[in-house]
Amino acid sequence: MLDALGLDEVWWLVSPGNVLKPAAGMAPFPARYASACKMARGIPVRVTAIEAEMGTRYTIDTLRKLKQRYPRRSFVWLMGADNLAQFHRWRGWRRIAREMPIAVIARPGYDAHALASPAMAWLRRWRRRHSQDLNGAKRSAPALVILRFDPDVRSATAIRAADPDWYCRYERIHQNDMLTHRSIGTKQAVRLL
Repeated sequence: MLDALGLDEVWWLVSPGNVLKPAAGMAPFPARYASACKMARGIPVRVTAIEAEMGTRYTIDTLRKLKQRYPRRSFVWLMGADNLAQFHRWRGWRRIAREMPIAVIARPGYDAHALASPAMAWLRRWRRRHSQDLNGAKRSAPALVILRFDPDVRSATAIRAADPDWYCRYERIHQNDMLTHRSIGTKQAVRLL
């Protein structure tokens, strides 16, 4: 993603909770944060809990606050094709597209649904081909780029199903946020969730 889009860095925003998914069965926030840090080890990705810190519930609010907090940065929203398939269900999804360019990473099993989604029908007119100048996509919105890499066939749902108590290994891990450098721990998570 860094090379394909000419990005300086990638931030992984660990969400305090997805409003489109039931809270029941969701692993505790500190465990999800620690797991993301482990997955990001050795790759140029900064894992952050900034969304929980800002207290935003919806992506549109998060993106606007990020732009306010970091006015000298240009952002590109990165998401998987699985999210594009249901993007039309997100609050203010058209405003999200107008707020910053979107790069969608193709995912096995989701591409057909993503390309046939109501959001894609609306976004199609702003789609840029991979061979086009991607720097232009970073400067204007709406803009959509679909990136194709070697597919990663792993499924988070399948991984969780194979090890339903995975988060217990992370319960007592305290770390500092890679972006804000604030402590991420159990007490903070109770306050944030």
